[in-house]
Amino acid sequence: MPSVVIEVRREYSTEQEIAIIEAVHSALVQHFQIPEKDKHIRFIAHLPHRFACPPHQEQPEFYTQISIDAFAGRSVDAKRNLYQGIVNNLELLGIPPK
Repeated sequence: MPSVVIEVRREYSTEQEIAIIEAVHSALVQHFQIPEKDKHIRFIAHLPHRFACPPHQEQPEFYTQISIDAFAGRSVDAKRNLYQGIVNNLELLGIPPK
C-alpha cells in the first residue's frame, strides 16, 4: 500500500480536503491498481510563509506537493499515468495543473 502526503499552502474546507484526498486516492486505485480499501494518505495545510514554492508560480496559493512512497517495481509508464491522473483529478477541483 503506497503512503501519500499531500501538502498545500492554503486552507481548504473539510469537504475540499476530502475531495483532494479522494482525487489522489482514485488515481492510485486506477493507475497503480491498489485495492480501494488501501488508503494511507495524510493531508497537511501549511501557512504560506512556512511552505516556500518556486517563485515563477502563477498562483502560488494553489501550489500542491504530493509525495508517494511505494514499493519498487512499478513501470515508468504506470508512474507517468499516475502523475497525469492526479493532475487531471486535481484540475477538476480547481487546482491548476502547473
